[in-house]
Amino acid sequence: MTRLLVLTAVDLEARDLARHLGLAPVAASAWPRFTGGAIEIAAVGLGAIHLAARLDAAPVARLVVSAGVCGALAPELAVGALVVPEAVLAPDGRRQPTAVAGGLRRHGTLLTTERVLEDAAAKSRLWLSTGALAVDMESAAILAWAAARGVPGMVVRGVSDPAGRGVPADLARVVDDGRVRPLRAVGAMLARPRALADAMALRAGTAAALKSVATALGTLARTI
Repeated sequence: MTRLLVLTAVDLEARDLARHLGLAPVAASAWPRFTGGAIEIAAVGLGAIHLAARLDAAPVARLVVSAGVCGALAPELAVGALVVPEAVLAPDGRRQPTAVAGGLRRHGTLLTTERVLEDAAAKSRLWLSTGALAVDMESAAILAWAAARGVPGMVVRGVSDPAGRGVPADLARVVDDGRVRPLRAVGAMLARPRALADAMALRAGTAAALKSVATALGTLARTI
């Protein structure tokens, strides 16, 4: 039985976490999916759009984790910081509690939005209006899916971009259907010279974030 089902937005997150944790790809899977021991990792698309189609028939796990990167809203959160919230604020305003598991210290609220935040001003407005520490696009949907199956859910995210920097629209479009499209990245860099520096900063932040998340997931896997 899978004890720990880890769900990410995009294939890059799933692959990097699997590499850190020493998991093998599921050969028969049509989408990024990895397993090893009691852990399974699967990518379910931006906004968890593919969650039901890909996993409604999956065996029940002991714990479902929304994992991957997030953007900081609180100015004190540095790149690579681990975010394990006590609750998630959904786009419709519902507040969803998270499970206590693995000895990970939970703190604060994470906000799930339906769009990528492009600049620091948008982040600042949400921080002031909600008090949330960080933002993602999947956790509310993942927690709701887990609750509907009677399985506890939690969130383990790492900060890829600080409060003072958003994700420019041209770089946000590089990810499509949960997959990174290299040709779109090249196009963005040719069209906007600053895009290369922005992409490098985001990639470095993503790597630091996922390393923190992988360490926390390893702790969870040993204790649940």
